[in-house]
Amino acid sequence: MDAERAQTAPPADSASGRRQGGPVWNGTLRELDRSAERGDLSVDAEEVLTTTRAVRKRIDLGRTVPLELIAECIEVALQAPSAGNRQRWQFVVVTDPEKKAQIADHYRRSWAAYKAAQRWDYAQEDPRQQRKDAVIDSAQYLADHFHEVPVHVIPCIEGRSETLSHAATAAMFGSILPATWSFMLAARTRGLGSSLTTLHLVYEADVAEILGIPPNVSQCALIPVGYLLGDTLRPARRLPVSQVASLNGWTQPLPAG
Repeated sequence: MDAERAQTAPPADSASGRRQGGPVWNGTLRELDRSAERGDLSVDAEEVLTTTRAVRKRIDLGRTVPLELIAECIEVALQAPSAGNRQRWQFVVVTDPEKKAQIADHYRRSWAAYKAAQRWDYAQEDPRQQRKDAVIDSAQYLADHFHEVPVHVIPCIEGRSETLSHAATAAMFGSILPATWSFMLAARTRGLGSSLTTLHLVYEADVAEILGIPPNVSQCALIPVGYLLGDTLRPARRLPVSQVASLNGWTQPLPAG
């Protein structure tokens, strides 16, 4: 089943009207967010964190996204941490059809090379193997329709990493990627779907020329954004915590309930 497929909301508690295991859900995610601002209900942060998926097939390609909505998401993203509180970020928002088409061409070229070189082979019981075909199919769909996505957002950070130490590189990208994820979380609560992609960076210099991005600035991602088709998403299957976390060293698995 596709991770982007809509799911039924949990049943409501008959006495309070609150959804069991989450907030009251009577409309779109943006309506949920607005209700929270009015104090009508509390937004379940864990639900937002676990259901902000890579949306590829379920972006509404025919519906314009208001720029003020994108600005709201960026405003939320600016609360993310940055090294030394330097805030040397810039978000390039692209809606011009010609520029989107040029960016999409570079993305497709990079995706084609990446797809041809990959060998997605995992154990049969591994959730990554079970999702492999669906992920490839949805990624191909996004590549084919990238130019039609209403908004492209490119998070950038001042500086280049080519000559930096490992620590300095971590600090540099650690000063933009949290804000990038915060942008996507904010988009989720406003009824928007998005996906974190980096394949266009193979042609970063070409995209910089299209958008007039200075040579001392690094692009960090390309986020396609549009209204979500359907109101709900569900958590994805992941590897167990005991397989990806260790205690007091590398080899002892972290106990998990």
